[in-house]
Amino acid sequence: MNGNAPTTANGALPGGGAASGRCPAGGGAAPGSPGCPIAIDPLVGALAEETEALRTAGPLARIDLMGAEVWTVTTHAQARKLLTDTRLVKDITRWNLWRSGEIDESWPLIGMVDAGRSMFTVDGAEHRRLRVKTAQALTPRRLEGIRPVVEGIAGRLLDALEAHAARAPEEPVDLKSAFAQPLPMSVVCSLMGVDPELEPRLHQLYEAFFSMLTPQDERLAVIQELDDLYAQMVRHKTATPGDDLTSALILADEGGEPLTPEEVRGNLEAMVAAGHETTVTLILCAVRALLTHPDQLQLVLDGEVGWEAVIEETLRWESPSTHLLMRFATSDIEVEQTGVVIRTGEGVVMSYRAIGRDREQHGQDADCFDVRRPAPIRHLAFGHGPHICPGAGLSRLEALVALPALFERFPGLSPAVPVTEIRNRPVLTQNELESLPVRLR
Repeated sequence: MNGNAPTTANGALPGGGAASGRCPAGGGAAPGSPGCPIAIDPLVGALAEETEALRTAGPLARIDLMGAEVWTVTTHAQARKLLTDTRLVKDITRWNLWRSGEIDESWPLIGMVDAGRSMFTVDGAEHRRLRVKTAQALTPRRLEGIRPVVEGIAGRLLDALEAHAARAPEEPVDLKSAFAQPLPMSVVCSLMGVDPELEPRLHQLYEAFFSMLTPQDERLAVIQELDDLYAQMVRHKTATPGDDLTSALILADEGGEPLTPEEVRGNLEAMVAAGHETTVTLILCAVRALLTHPDQLQLVLDGEVGWEAVIEETLRWESPSTHLLMRFATSDIEVEQTGVVIRTGEGVVMSYRAIGRDREQHGQDADCFDVRRPAPIRHLAFGHGPHICPGAGLSRLEALVALPALFERFPGLSPAVPVTEIRNRPVLTQNELESLPVRLR
């Protein structure tokens, strides 16, 4: 076997189509039921077909996640219930497949599930203790104080794009690498106090971490390098604190119990990872949607529809997270009106792309992008309940600055390739485009 090919936990090659699975040869079991899981394609070859298969399977579907058979939630109503169910926790030691040894560090998605101690991986009182300082730093009032930073970074990136357009007006540019990716990375690094010189290396490390084409031994080395980098940052900030969120986490003394260095590192690492990936996808998918729906773009440019509506509809329609890993049942959970019982020790994933296109919640046209949907637009792209994304406001702010500034600077922005040629990266958990080639004039 090619040593560079990604494999499942049981050694098999990934892929196989959106509705494939380990169904009995004689038939009878429906795709998405126990014993006939829907195989989630780590190479993201047919995202629309996969979403439809999950919706067809019902509110809860059984999926094969690179060799791990777990449940996934596909509807808005059930997601709201289960995201607040205290019987589902983030503690990997509650997972039956982990306890049995069927899943270990050779599993390509282990870094998303066994991610160290942070506000993203604990529950209850410990979760509140780890989250409170970050939440305080990202209130709406404090976000307004961050707005000039976002505007400054966006302005510099747009200046560089304008210089490119002046030099080579007919030459396409990749909006991802030139604008949508560096903007949120620079913003979150500024917020957390990360040295700007580290940003290019962080880009490389996260590209390798999320890609399903990265061999697992290399991914584990990437995880170790990230851990070492962030641990070094925490030591530096402990010795010389500054005006940034990492220093605030180090100095926080909530309830007489300060955060440990490991907890600060975990929060820092999680915030940088989550704080840039989501916004990259949000900006790119919003631009792609507007360029392929010029009538709606014109409504926005004419002021008849606000940019907030564009952002919320994009989050619903193309959720930045496709499959968010993972919670584990601490007892049997009988899911009302489904006939499903989530057994103790089973894993549960949230399939946010399917949830965002839930026809019961969003109507029969849920697969259509429409910025004129009646407000309020209720979606769960940033989660729900205690673990709702603490950086949701920051991501919205970045998009609210970036999108109007981009179209104001380049009103003739247009796709440089047919939209059908734009592919997703092989990232199972994120709805991440490989690139977005555009012409600026």
